Amino acid sequence: MGFLGYESKDNKMNDVSVTIISKNEAHNIGECVSSATWASEIVVVDQFSEDGTAEIASRLGAKVFQEPWHGYARQKNIAISKAKGPWILSLDADERVTALLRDEIRDTLSNEKEFRGYYIARKNFFCGQWIRHGGWYPDYTLKLFKKHNGRFQERVVHEKVVVNGRVGYLEHPLEHYTYRSVSDFLHRLELYSRLAAQEIRIKSRWSAPFTLCFRPLFTFINMYFIRIGFLDGAAGLFLATSYAYYTFLKYYRFHYRDGLDY
Repeated sequence: MGFLGYESKDNKMNDVSVTIISKNEAHNIGECVSSATWASEIVVVDQFSEDGTAEIASRLGAKVFQEPWHGYARQKNIAISKAKGPWILSLDADERVTALLRDEIRDTLSNEKEFRGYYIARKNFFCGQWIRHGGWYPDYTLKLFKKHNGRFQERVVHEKVVVNGRVGYLEHPLEHYTYRSVSDFLHRLELYSRLAAQEIRIKSRWSAPFTLCFRPLFTFINMYFIRIGFLDGAAGLFLATSYAYYTFLKYYRFHYRDGLDY
């Protein structure tokens, strides 16, 4: 018998711990936790939310821990350290596990022999629209992995799981309801551009000033034309233009130390 009564084939769902980090995610956390109640446990590491996030998650049966901010990767690793299951499914608060993906995880782990982790595709939604092109789908991300074989690589932004062992791919995607509005998108673009500039600095990457012109242009061409983002209509154009601006902004901030403490 799984978490909150979901009965799973061969009890393999009892091997899965779902981990989530949060900060003021009251608009997301309920649906995220509810989509994962088949797991043996749900661990939420919350950054002292002020909008009731922790209370919502706890009411739905999640184990909630309060933790100050340590950066994306370290925060997720803290959540993993608090989980008890041998398999970790790491979710963001704006992600949802579909019934098809749940059943595929169950069947896959029932027959698991060699893989230590699995990439899962994501259906990314922008302002409610599923973005099918421009590199936004299938957007495979390593989300499911054995606890003792995987860890988030600690970096400033765009954290990712590194697994010691072979990895496979699952067929059915997560649903990812990212960016609820244009203002939400632009706010996070501002934040991520600063973090990305810090990441470039930390890695001591050399970057010529002329990249301020060519990298944004390539980003736009790649998303809008090569990856046929134009098929997503106005949203595709907006995203390609915005990512070009993001590319410009992070290299501008790196070169001219805009908003960086160095």
